[in-house]
Amino acid sequence: MPPAFVHRITKYDPADRDEHGNYRGAEDTVSDHGPVEAAYLEAISAFAQATGIDRLEIREPSVAQAHFGAQPVAEGHGLGGLFPADLTGYHDGAEVPLAVALELTRVMLREQGAWCRLETGDVFAVHVGWDQYVYVGSDRPCAEAVARTRELGLFAEPIGDSPYVAEPEVTEAADEDFWTSVRAELVARQGLLLEETPVVNATRWHRLTTENLDAVRAGLGPRALLTVWPDLRPDVGAVLTALPSEWHVEFVWETREGTIRDVIVDETEYEELAALVADARAACALSLYTDERTPLLQAALPDGDGVLRARW
Repeated sequence: MPPAFVHRITKYDPADRDEHGNYRGAEDTVSDHGPVEAAYLEAISAFAQATGIDRLEIREPSVAQAHFGAQPVAEGHGLGGLFPADLTGYHDGAEVPLAVALELTRVMLREQGAWCRLETGDVFAVHVGWDQYVYVGSDRPCAEAVARTRELGLFAEPIGDSPYVAEPEVTEAADEDFWTSVRAELVARQGLLLEETPVVNATRWHRLTTENLDAVRAGLGPRALLTVWPDLRPDVGAVLTALPSEWHVEFVWETREGTIRDVIVDETEYEELAALVADARAACALSLYTDERTPLLQAALPDGDGVLRARW
């Protein structure tokens, strides 16, 4: 259950909202990278201290999606200095000190490319929304933190619940039964493609064989969502020819060096894509339509105690 007491923290004066609750004032909807942003972080800190919280868990982390030719919103998704380039430590369930949680909040306020929920069970939560809206939940009213927020020039309005409360979708655990099924598919198909997603939009790809399965399994990231697809096709030209005439598609290919890459492309970029993958060993195209995106298997990694806590 989410925390019982939730406040919406903003720089927007409630007096400047219309009858539908829409803000009609003059405040900008982006971070000032300065004193107002600092006030947000200090207000969140005040709520954390009032709740007795000095560490939070990262939940459902994500980074900006890689579209063909596009660059992340900011280099390293704004996470440089907080996590290594390979994002080690930035995963669901990772516990960070309040100071790091506040820096993650800063990244989200600046819309630099990374996003996550910051929570401590049903005791405390910080969710950053669009347009400088921040939702702080606590298991207590935090009257002093509310007053401190007002002193900082911000507004802490009580609301029923954060609109960013997690809604779990995948409930299956990648347990031994799952891996038994993977082995059976491998025997039947002589190869599979494994999509490992420890961070949304930071997928790692593995071409599975009966020989490397155990090694790949041992290196998977905590709480990753695992999606099993048919193997890449060696006839890259045929894959390119069969691309849909419109809309976006996820193109996955193995480079000459053996690295597996992926990118989102649309029909206007197929010529550039063909040049990019000219020396690819194998490839496939995956639909982005939910109804057409049907993997062979899908499950999420449980924790070491066998309990599935990831909320995919």
